Amino acid sequence: MSWSPALDPHIPVGDAVDSIATIIVPRSRDIGGFEVRRALPAPERQMVGPFIFFDQIGPAEFVTGQGIDVRPHPHIGLATVTYLLQGALHHRDSLGTDQWIAPGDVNLMVAGNGITHSERTDGALRQRPHGLFGVQTWLALPEAAEDGPAAFHHAGASALPLLEAEGKELRLILGTGWGETSPVPVPSELFYAEARLAPGAAIPLPDDHEDRGVHILQGGVTVARDEFESGRMMIFRPGDRISLKAGDQGARLLLLGGATLPGPRFIWWNFVASSRDRIQAAKEAWRAGDWAHGRFRLPPGDDAEFVPLPVLRPSTPQPPGPDKEMPTT
Repeated sequence: MSWSPALDPHIPVGDAVDSIATIIVPRSRDIGGFEVRRALPAPERQMVGPFIFFDQIGPAEFVTGQGIDVRPHPHIGLATVTYLLQGALHHRDSLGTDQWIAPGDVNLMVAGNGITHSERTDGALRQRPHGLFGVQTWLALPEAAEDGPAAFHHAGASALPLLEAEGKELRLILGTGWGETSPVPVPSELFYAEARLAPGAAIPLPDDHEDRGVHILQGGVTVARDEFESGRMMIFRPGDRISLKAGDQGARLLLLGGATLPGPRFIWWNFVASSRDRIQAAKEAWRAGDWAHGRFRLPPGDDAEFVPLPVLRPSTPQPPGPDKEMPTT
């Protein structure tokens, strides 16, 4: 992994230079009345450990009758991780999974050689005003798992390790860290956690993971005497002992990282792979639309529509694609 901090006014000086390798200011998009902020992939950095995609969804408020409708679409070579702080989402996939996710729960869907899923705020939820605030990330799979079978795992908030002490609360979503292990199986070495800090409270990052990053959801933190506000992702140098201290308003954070993957990863639309050939094969399979006999199936109970393969003009760059129907430039 190469370290290439951007020439940006937010890059710290002084002592913090030795701690923070990269600062990412997520790109914001308004998608049909709600905001999405994408931190990964970014020009400054493609991955943090296996995390290759990071979208903050909302916070957004919907009036009666409105909500999210992410139609069935495919994935390969990755695992999606959905974690909510407010609201609910209805997940269906081609394995037959039919699962609602609530705040503090985690959905992990392993695409492997291919899976199709949809995410909606439907049913009774649309009969009243409701809010949505959460994060969806993708984990690039190790090469040996790229052609493996698809899988889905759900864990409720009560099943995840929760640590509380000295003005801080930490829920370990995935992986290992702070002496705990999440019950959700993961495809590679990593950690992913939500932390809530009271004003002035401090929390260390685990120092036994190669890559480590922090995304500030709310509030602000101080690192090596430099202050960082909400909406920033900081990526830290390997091996350094790092502690984050909340500012006067406290802080709500997502902490993530893990071992770097050997070799590059290519990303096109909803596909991630270690080779372009794998992506091209997935494109052709989705374009063929042979739901009965082909590589991809549509989710039972949500098979009346799907997202078609994007058609990009030759002169248009092919940007990393989302797990949503949204602009990607």
